[in-house]
Amino acid sequence: MAGRNVDVPEDRQVTYRIGINIGDIIVEGDDLYGDGVNVAARLEGLAEPGGICVARNVVNQVKGKVDLGFEDLGEREVKNIPNPVQVFKVLLDSPAMEHVAVSAPAAKRSWRWPMAATGIVALVIAAGLALWQRPWEPREELASETNMAFPLPDKPSIAVLPFNNISDDASQEYFADGITEDLITDLSRVSGLFVIARTSSFSYKGQQVKFRQVAEELGVRYVLEGSVRRAGEQVRINAQLIDATTGGHLWAERFDGTLADVFAFQDQVTKRIVDALALQLTPREAQKVGDVGTDNVAAHDAYLLGLSYYYRRTPEDNATARIHFEKAIELDPDYSAAYTALAKVYVKAVSRMSVYAEKLGIWWRAGFARALKPLDKVMAQPNADFHVLLSWFALRKYQYDQAIAEAERALDLSPNHTDALEALAEALIYSGQPAAGIEVAQRAMRQNPALLARPLFLIGLGEYTLGNPEAAVKHLEHAIQQAPEETDFSGILAAAYAELGRGDESKTSFEVLNKGQELGGGRLEWAIALHPFSDPVVLNRLAEAFKTAGAKVGMAGYLPIYAENQLEGDEIRSLLFGRQIKGEDFWRTSIFSWRQQRTGDGKVEHSGSPIHPGLSTKETGTGRIEKNLLCEHWPTLTKTLELCVAIFRVPEGNARIRWGDYVMATDTGPHPFRLVE
Repeated sequence: MAGRNVDVPEDRQVTYRIGINIGDIIVEGDDLYGDGVNVAARLEGLAEPGGICVARNVVNQVKGKVDLGFEDLGEREVKNIPNPVQVFKVLLDSPAMEHVAVSAPAAKRSWRWPMAATGIVALVIAAGLALWQRPWEPREELASETNMAFPLPDKPSIAVLPFNNISDDASQEYFADGITEDLITDLSRVSGLFVIARTSSFSYKGQQVKFRQVAEELGVRYVLEGSVRRAGEQVRINAQLIDATTGGHLWAERFDGTLADVFAFQDQVTKRIVDALALQLTPREAQKVGDVGTDNVAAHDAYLLGLSYYYRRTPEDNATARIHFEKAIELDPDYSAAYTALAKVYVKAVSRMSVYAEKLGIWWRAGFARALKPLDKVMAQPNADFHVLLSWFALRKYQYDQAIAEAERALDLSPNHTDALEALAEALIYSGQPAAGIEVAQRAMRQNPALLARPLFLIGLGEYTLGNPEAAVKHLEHAIQQAPEETDFSGILAAAYAELGRGDESKTSFEVLNKGQELGGGRLEWAIALHPFSDPVVLNRLAEAFKTAGAKVGMAGYLPIYAENQLEGDEIRSLLFGRQIKGEDFWRTSIFSWRQQRTGDGKVEHSGSPIHPGLSTKETGTGRIEKNLLCEHWPTLTKTLELCVAIFRVPEGNARIRWGDYVMATDTGPHPFRLVE
């Protein structure tokens, strides 16, 4: 055929690829089938146009008998074949004396996993046409852009399927998952690449799926799949990158080595993908690609094991994850990813009625303090998760600009970070930019189509803010169907029902919020404090809707924490420096009071109820003014991280009479206070 093609124009050439295997076959009439046939067919799919791939058993039969060389392409995971297949490429232009790796080197033989022997019944040859304009023949049905659930992005798009654990030890599943997690994290840093989020990729774990299905359901062009085999300190990683729209193998490779080589393997995989897709990296991206954040293999292994528990999303597994993250930190005290992962474990405990806090053996407020300590360690080497958490903390303290800025910093470090997109969407909506927030929430939904609950909630929140209760209900109901355990979704749904005149449904939803967040019989001021809207019009709407939904309304109403009531930096200085203040713990009764005495140069003494997370009943710190915030440093809490708070004026009225003249918004909530004359 090669001779025939010599004088034939390219568009009329016919090129074959051939796969050869020796194995069992089953004959029924004119049909031939069985693993022997299947292996030959898979070998054919791996051959280059005009080339031949053979199985190891073929090489063993013909070596020394034909004047041909063979190149060992390594073990490959192939469809519908339970064991890896050792693949050899026939070197048609190379004499037999130059063939390579016909048998395994003695040094490695001790950890190779042998294939089960098969009876030699028939020589099975599979051949296929390879058109000149396609370097690889599709192995299966092709993905169609018209059938995709989402339009393809305007940049290369990829989904990384969970790597298969083909070790003899099932407990190594976490290691294979961790390799996948690292690759997704690494690729997510590349701004020129659209990467499907981990949750959506892992929705295919344990399933036999076709590349076409993955590409069409997730709306991507490229799919990365692979396998991991670990035996003691020995590791083998196989990976291949497929263009699902053409069936082409853009790149495939096997990596053999020890556990200490894993970082280098992952670095090579990422760089091969970048090269295969012709991506242009920024200088910072080029520096960060392949960097897992530690050189300590044992610390990385402990971190991966912690992630395997964290992603199970139960209070018990969250507590177990803490143990492994702490072990990773013990092994490498500079491991940023382990610190932020530990902080996320504690953030899960931060709600007024938290089973997560119970399983961690802490009070819910302690979750803030326990999260701040590891974040303090990351300040020198901040990662995307660090900025996402700071955005989350800032928003709950009514620091809208800071919340937006931190989320944007996270996206700058990792443009495909779904949590950062969700943090940015939430901050935009509460700050008074709901349309922009909805748009970002839709981006998060596109990035992570298998986990829609949070983006749907955010879209519903944005629609409510815009004054569209019907659209809000549609998205919020869908969000709760996806995640019924998220009781905080029910508050805005109750308000939207109330505005639509659906009173019974409104009361039911508010009761879900009340029980889930332990609102003390559904007190209005507590329910309002869960939703840090900056716009007083929206807050007043929400308050009226909550009253309809059955909120308990006291004479004082609720704390009017509006952006327009926030004090400027100079006002804070003249109000607090050199003065003494006293206040109440917002979430508890008035018997839990606190006082602070400040000197003119910012030194502060705190006594009484701890309004900052982790603060004891008597502490000494320092404070300074940063723009419109009071930033305080409490040495017993953190080494360098400051706790910055906004101060709000309470207008004349019942709220001022009940609570005081001002409000300090800390991580644990809004705390009203008065000056002590």
